Amino acid sequence: MKLPGTRSLRVRVTVLATVLVAAAGLLLLWLAWTLVGDAVDAVPHMPPGTVVRVDGVDVDASTLAQHLRTHAVNRVLVFGSLAFLFVVAAAAILAWTFTSRVLRPLREITGTAQRLSVESLGERIGEIRSRDELAELARTFDDMLDRLQDAFDSQRHFVANASHELRTPLSVIRTELDVTLSDEHADEAEFRRMAGVVLDATERAGQLVNSLLLLARTDGAGLAMRERVDLAALVDRAWRAVRGEAEQRGLRAEFALQPAPAIGDPALLERIAGNLVENAVRHNVDGGWIEVGTEPGAQWSTLRVRSSGGLLDPAAVPELFQPFRRAGVARTARSGAGLGLSIVRAAVQAHGGTVSAEPVVGGGLTVTVRLPAA
Repeated sequence: MKLPGTRSLRVRVTVLATVLVAAAGLLLLWLAWTLVGDAVDAVPHMPPGTVVRVDGVDVDASTLAQHLRTHAVNRVLVFGSLAFLFVVAAAAILAWTFTSRVLRPLREITGTAQRLSVESLGERIGEIRSRDELAELARTFDDMLDRLQDAFDSQRHFVANASHELRTPLSVIRTELDVTLSDEHADEAEFRRMAGVVLDATERAGQLVNSLLLLARTDGAGLAMRERVDLAALVDRAWRAVRGEAEQRGLRAEFALQPAPAIGDPALLERIAGNLVENAVRHNVDGGWIEVGTEPGAQWSTLRVRSSGGLLDPAAVPELFQPFRRAGVARTARSGAGLGLSIVRAAVQAHGGTVSAEPVVGGGLTVTVRLPAA
């Protein structure tokens, strides 16, 4: 839909082409008129009193030059004007016709953009006949739509999973409140039990909200600060936070930590190490094992966490970095929100590093993170 007061690009191109052709035609007509006049002026003069017959008319030789000049100029003006009008009209018609053909892909792009909405992002322009900049624009527009559709689909999936995760603790809280308050004979012990369940549910909801906020701040964002951080020290702090839980489950931990300085945001780097170590503990099997190692390098410092666990399909391993994925199956873990590896991937990408995962033979997972070395 055109705005009031705007003119079509087709009209503007046609007018511009016509004006340029008209200007060039006028210049050529003026040059022809000038050259004919100069050529006639160069006719040699005859003696006075000489009579010359021109087109059946006797003309005095003294006025022959003026007669020829007037005659030639008049013919140039008549036929030149006719040719000028013909060329200008032909230029306008050709410009209008060819501009329509050239701008047809642009109209297709505009029509597609006007029809698009969140519900119709699947529509594409497709291949067009031309092989010029407009074809490149159409391909670029289709690629942009592909990225937008992926982003909207990912957002819908993320919101749906987040809603599901938040609904679970809220349902637990409501159920406990309804059951306890409806019991007229509930004593202090029952209320204390209910309070404990509600506290656990609110803690889970709070952890989920904090994880969502961290993921939103990290995903696609730049670094707020850059400092020199030793990955080995981060692993040590992360292990102290989960050591008690690991000992309760009988997990055997082995560390091969070398000083591995990296450059980045200390808080995000600590979250990377913390999430990997926490996942290794919480998604492990009772009596399993954990291996954590850090390695320095000239360009990259490496953090590798291996742990035992359930069998994983290698094809499903990339899905672990998607939000709300746990061991390749959505929303089945006993604890956590399924955002650990998603936050790790977002934080690593913000640092310009790489993260990869591969299943362990016999069950388990190996996650390798490479970050720019200090």
